[in-house]
Amino acid sequence: MLSKPVKQALSGWGQYPVESCYVYRPEMIKELQTLLSERDGSFISYGVGRSYGDTALNKGGNVIRMDRFNHFLDFNEETGMLTCESGVLLEEIIDVFLPRGFYLPVTPGTKFVTVGGAIANDVHGKNLHKDGTFSEYVQSFELLTANGEVLLCSREENADVFWATVGGIGLTGIILTATFQLIRVESAYIDVTYERARNIDEAFEKFIAHDDDYKYSVAWIDCLASGDSLGRSVLMRGDHAKREDLPASIMEPLKPANKLKATMPIHAPSFVLNHWSIAAFNELYYTVNKDADKIVEQSSFFHPLDSINDWNKLYGKKGFVQYQAVFPKNENPKAGITKMLEMLSKKKTASFLAVLKSSGPANDGLLSFPMEGYTLALDIPLKDDSLFPFLRELDELVVSHGGRVYLAKDSSLPQDTFRKMYPKWEEFLTVKRKVDPNDRFSSSMSRRLGLTD
Repeated sequence: MLSKPVKQALSGWGQYPVESCYVYRPEMIKELQTLLSERDGSFISYGVGRSYGDTALNKGGNVIRMDRFNHFLDFNEETGMLTCESGVLLEEIIDVFLPRGFYLPVTPGTKFVTVGGAIANDVHGKNLHKDGTFSEYVQSFELLTANGEVLLCSREENADVFWATVGGIGLTGIILTATFQLIRVESAYIDVTYERARNIDEAFEKFIAHDDDYKYSVAWIDCLASGDSLGRSVLMRGDHAKREDLPASIMEPLKPANKLKATMPIHAPSFVLNHWSIAAFNELYYTVNKDADKIVEQSSFFHPLDSINDWNKLYGKKGFVQYQAVFPKNENPKAGITKMLEMLSKKKTASFLAVLKSSGPANDGLLSFPMEGYTLALDIPLKDDSLFPFLRELDELVVSHGGRVYLAKDSSLPQDTFRKMYPKWEEFLTVKRKVDPNDRFSSSMSRRLGLTD
């Protein structure tokens, strides 16, 4: 018997927008097939709500939570190939397989992401310049389409649906299972080189000179610095530490650290994150992080904010907007990013976090985000609606440099701007109409972007 939905106010991790949806929480494929055949309206899959905006929201429609599809199905110890259900968290994969000497090939800035979400948003990490996105390591996945059919998708079988689903923000169907490659590691630690850059020119010089020397590379940017210090940074670049690199005090190299976690108990008052408090934090961060080589536990390097439960409450009840843009290599990305930092500094629109990374080439995902160049990610507190005209100015800058905004973090991109940024949108719609001719899979984002009615 089909369970009744629960009407619930949902949001993404940015807490904006908040929308009323009808939420189902099935645990078997048969339930999903019954839902699609017996219930009216549109559906969108929802993992654990770590997309930032309205990617997995469906205002007034149906949302299918996939967290009960959380079983490991098969693992080949020789090849590192894992098959699991789509609701498995990256955290669970690390917990189970790191002690056995395997790690995720790509991990975003949080481990609280489902495998299905990682594919639907084609997530990337600090090795984007070297190893690409999560989809590079996906051998195949099973997709439940609108007519209830389970479709096996790979680069060889139903390849058009495979590349429409990778980064396809859940609009081709429901990802049920996935088979993908884990990588071998010798320890749960990262050998990291910390290096400061006095301004954006120096940061780019260091990226260009040494990025290829490291598997992982990222720079924290002080987005409020101005003048000769505009874009001052701390670069953090590293590789998986080998056993011989570890200090003798580490007795169990593959055991992840069991760290105490803090919890943000309530929403912080909206005045806590302002120009002055963020400037003070940036000054402290730049001063403390001097040039040095350190061995750090993997979660401290990949997922530092995961050590604080509900850290998004730091932004207050109105939430925040995360804005990540990529500037292509052949369109003078340094000029584009410098201009964006100048706009932020002039506007005194403080971003609590600003992260610069280099990006490898685009893949064949029709709506995938990366392209060869550089990306800048910003977390901007949402005080009032005056932020959105400024975001449109940022959009125009990104378009003028041939770049695009990452849909997994977007909550406000207009339809016409989206089409300029993602020129394969019509090709995407051709595949979507083939497997979902009646738009059974639709979201608040897809309607905003004109991908569904």
